Amino acid sequence: MFLIYIIFFFLILRFTVTVFNFISNPKLTHSGKQHQDAVSVLIPVKNDESIINLIESIRGQNYKNYEVLISTTEATLKTCEALCKDDQRFKCVNIPELKSGWTEKNLVCAQLGNAATGKYLIFLDACTIVSNDLINNAVQRMKIQHLTLLSLFTNQLMLTIGEHCVVPLVNFLVLNLIPLRLVRLFKSPIFSITNSQFMMFDAKDYAEHEWHRLVKKKEVGDSEIMKLVKGRGFKAETLLANGFIYSRMYRGFTNSAHGFSNSIISNFGNSVTGMSIYIFFVILGPVAIAMYMSNELLLFAIGLIVLSRMMISLSSGQNPWLNILLHPLQMLSLIWVAILSVQKHFTKTKSHK
Repeated sequence: MFLIYIIFFFLILRFTVTVFNFISNPKLTHSGKQHQDAVSVLIPVKNDESIINLIESIRGQNYKNYEVLISTTEATLKTCEALCKDDQRFKCVNIPELKSGWTEKNLVCAQLGNAATGKYLIFLDACTIVSNDLINNAVQRMKIQHLTLLSLFTNQLMLTIGEHCVVPLVNFLVLNLIPLRLVRLFKSPIFSITNSQFMMFDAKDYAEHEWHRLVKKKEVGDSEIMKLVKGRGFKAETLLANGFIYSRMYRGFTNSAHGFSNSIISNFGNSVTGMSIYIFFVILGPVAIAMYMSNELLLFAIGLIVLSRMMISLSSGQNPWLNILLHPLQMLSLIWVAILSVQKHFTKTKSHK
């Protein structure tokens, strides 16, 4: 019975965090002021054909004072050069050979950061698509909050049922675990979470501290960068994109599960124990309530879960009814993603299936 009370406490605690995020509405907002500061948009690319869509969406921005540096491989060099040849603001940068002690992503990001000339640096994943006013609104946020780092959780594009079973779990974990407003308001690194698909830095602070160099050995170093930024007394913030940037992170169920398993454990401070406890309470908790508690308490628990899914979905720009309908499949997918993550954690492998 004591375990049931703990389950209920954890459920109510997560619901409280979700309500806080829903009411505080931690989203990037529209700025009526037009800025002119130089911005460097930095895109690390491997063999992602979706770079074409991203380049075209950047060209559609009403913000004009920017440069775009694209780190390319032989497979993407011709495509990128063809897209960039008519606009001098776009440049292709060859990926260097991997240095000892560096992960490829951190090395590429560090190289792009060193080559940039803007006052602000925006790192974007190749699978993203930016909407008009993104750059201007992000610059406004950096200025008014005096930020060293701004990160955005993108609006997710999902085209298959397999993706709908996995991708919504990204925001589900974030919005019922972390009060996003406290990332900026709480000086301690304890509230540190980022999304590598959009990370914006003050260029002066980036050049001085070389954040990617400091996490060069980390496969998933984005949250570590946030901890370093806050730990050194700088201000950082993580927000929801509010429709200003979209991405299709993965393709299908298998790719989604393996892709998300590479980073899910970072939500729990890279602790297998912490992730396992969370999975136990989230998945098996409602089952235990159904088996041992009254129907009234079971309905109460279901109500909290449904309301949480609705608030998280609305905040994330997702279909709440579809997420509620698919909730059981998403929870089963969460178990599978966690199993893959634990396997990779102990074998030190990383998959891009």
